[in-house]
Amino acid sequence: MTEGKTRIMDQQEFLARVRAEEGLARAVLRKIVVDVRAKKCLFELVTDAAYPAASEQAALAAAEEAAPAGFSAQIRIRKHVADPQLVRHAILRFLSENYSAAAACIRDEDIEVELGDPVRFTFGVDEAERGYFERNPALMESVEAMLSHSFCNAFRGGLTDKEKGGVPSDEEEDDADELPSDDDYRPVRNFPVVDFEGIDLAEAPRLATYISDCTFASDTLTVCGEITHIQERETQKGKPYIRFTISDKTGALSFSYFPRKKTEAKIRELKVGDSIVCTGANELYNERLSYTARYINRGAQPAGFVPEKRKGRPVPARYTTVRPEKIVDYNQLNLFEQAALPDDLVNNSFVVFDLETTGLVNTPTGGNMDAITEIGAVKIVGGEIREKFTTFVDPQRKLDAEIVRLTGITDEMLKGAPKIAEVIPDFYKFCDGCYLVGHNVQFDYKFIQYYGAQEDYMFEQRTFDTMTIAQSFLFLSNYKLNTLADHYGVVFNHHRAGDDALATAKIFIELIKAKKCLPKA
Repeated sequence: MTEGKTRIMDQQEFLARVRAEEGLARAVLRKIVVDVRAKKCLFELVTDAAYPAASEQAALAAAEEAAPAGFSAQIRIRKHVADPQLVRHAILRFLSENYSAAAACIRDEDIEVELGDPVRFTFGVDEAERGYFERNPALMESVEAMLSHSFCNAFRGGLTDKEKGGVPSDEEEDDADELPSDDDYRPVRNFPVVDFEGIDLAEAPRLATYISDCTFASDTLTVCGEITHIQERETQKGKPYIRFTISDKTGALSFSYFPRKKTEAKIRELKVGDSIVCTGANELYNERLSYTARYINRGAQPAGFVPEKRKGRPVPARYTTVRPEKIVDYNQLNLFEQAALPDDLVNNSFVVFDLETTGLVNTPTGGNMDAITEIGAVKIVGGEIREKFTTFVDPQRKLDAEIVRLTGITDEMLKGAPKIAEVIPDFYKFCDGCYLVGHNVQFDYKFIQYYGAQEDYMFEQRTFDTMTIAQSFLFLSNYKLNTLADHYGVVFNHHRAGDDALATAKIFIELIKAKKCLPKA
């Protein structure tokens, strides 16, 4: 690179120079990261072939010539081959982040990839889904462009028919043409940064992103919140860094920061309770996002800040992973041979649910969130238990021996189970229009709200707690689920979600029959 140069090499010329080198003939320029303060440009290239050191040096020389005057250049080359599974993974992630309606209907098994030049991929769709894609041709073009930018190949997409699994219900047929629109996709929420005091930077960031919305990769993500934890650490090579945890009333975020010599003293003056604003990179490592702050300054949320309510996704048009089943043979304790049911039971619908989990941490601020391993639910309509919704859930972690002993659920039983992100849309649909009921309901409800929010499904239903209702008028030695079951003669397999939900539903009906109405809000 020459100081004072006037000619700027364009992207096509830069790539032509790079592709003239051995092993880089199909290289793709993934991105250019510019550090204005350090006057550095990082050129990230992707190739699908082995390359010699001489090719890397030639690419660096081209980058130095392409960099603006006064900037040094660095180059990073990554080998990335268009393996079918990698292509499918990239497509699913792209749809999830950019096209919520398409993501609702396209799963891994619906994507076929045929390697060649170009690489061809097809989405297996039914008739209604085909109409959606045909009305939105820009969607397929965006997927092709994303793949061409991520891999060293040209890509062409298409549609193919898929056979529907089973006969759709009347409800599904009614909904067949009502796929959600991508107009309903929620942008991230931001708030203005106030009380700025520079440490690393002189210029104040204008907006910070809600921590709860930081679910995307970004090279320049700004967050702002109150410090709740500080810890000094060292890398394996002995380089010191600081771990911060901040909270902004929507969530908490832990991240690393490597101090600079000229600002280190001011950074070390920060303490728990101080409010800071950070800008850095939110990057994907081992399929998990990890935030690293490049710049830390003092800054705060506006006085009296109240988080804007997040708009959730609409109710899915159809069940895709877990389908409810009708309950046609069960013992309801001769409920309907007794007095007429209260109007509150007959005129409202309820989903009674229970979860099995990997532990007791049901909020992120309580530590690492535990995972759901089983969902069991039944639906009460017109005072009768009509449907059940049951599924194992892959927690993506090994189970503790105590959890295995308590629930009887083993790692082997969870192999092949759907992940919570696949289950939540179906459970959200199952709960639509219903009150939610559980035994110590808020414990399980916090899990559902958290994992629902991760997929933009906002569970906001009113809840009823069989334990609290029982405490209001029954005089028992305790109010555990099995004690209430014994009181009403309910026999069930405790600590399995489906059985617990059905038992809780029977108990709930008995409690409301005795009280004659639902508890007041």
